[in-house]
Amino acid sequence: MGGCRVKDIVKIEKPNLMFTQYLFEFIGTLVLILLGDGVVANVSLNKTKGQNGGWTVVTMAWGFAVMCGVFIAGPYTGAHLNPAVTLSLAVAGSTPWSLVPGYIIAQILGAMAGAFLVYVYYKDHFDATEDKATKLGCFATIPAIRNYKRNFLCELIGTFLLVFVILVFSTPGETAQIGLGSLGAFPVTMLIMAIGMSLGGATGYAINPARDFGPRLIHAIIPIKGKGDSDWAYSWVPVAGPICGGLLAALAFIIIF
Repeated sequence: MGGCRVKDIVKIEKPNLMFTQYLFEFIGTLVLILLGDGVVANVSLNKTKGQNGGWTVVTMAWGFAVMCGVFIAGPYTGAHLNPAVTLSLAVAGSTPWSLVPGYIIAQILGAMAGAFLVYVYYKDHFDATEDKATKLGCFATIPAIRNYKRNFLCELIGTFLLVFVILVFSTPGETAQIGLGSLGAFPVTMLIMAIGMSLGGATGYAINPARDFGPRLIHAIIPIKGKGDSDWAYSWVPVAGPICGGLLAALAFIIIF
């Protein structure tokens, strides 16, 4: 890499652009969750056209969901769409710390809005589904085998891979904004699909605190028929795991490059 540092190729943000950046992080994350949680609802809920579509459909659609979010937010923010990515890139020196709180709030609100739209879209199918875990799974991640330490480790490893690849791809060339968009829309699609197909089977690969926390909060708030609890006992795993994994990736990047 010839000593190239991410912070050397970062465009310093102007205060009057901050609202636009927050807005597009919100919209990009909304679209990501609308399509991502939407495919889970389509595959899982009763009487949908896609019921029992399978894990391959879910992982492919999540990849394309991230791609759409990147297309939307990429030109304005680099398309973080993920608090773990935002925090990690700030540690690596590629995102000003002044933008971090606004980005994270926008991402969580976007995830909440996307999840609410999934509920509105599939409300009849939520009503036709009796299983409480299936309903929750359309909003938040649920481990296949509940083992908090290992679940945490799985989320950490998956997010480490995501963030480290983003940082490595961000170093060559003149990249004004650093984020998922640094990989290019189609490579990031392949990366998300690969993580889902390879590493997603244990926890449902949240690898994004906003992706899990925002929709889980919507599940807790809205009056879904027969929904059950929102499994807050597990909710710390898809938040803490990705944040720790992303920060470790940033530190590894700094040490290596």
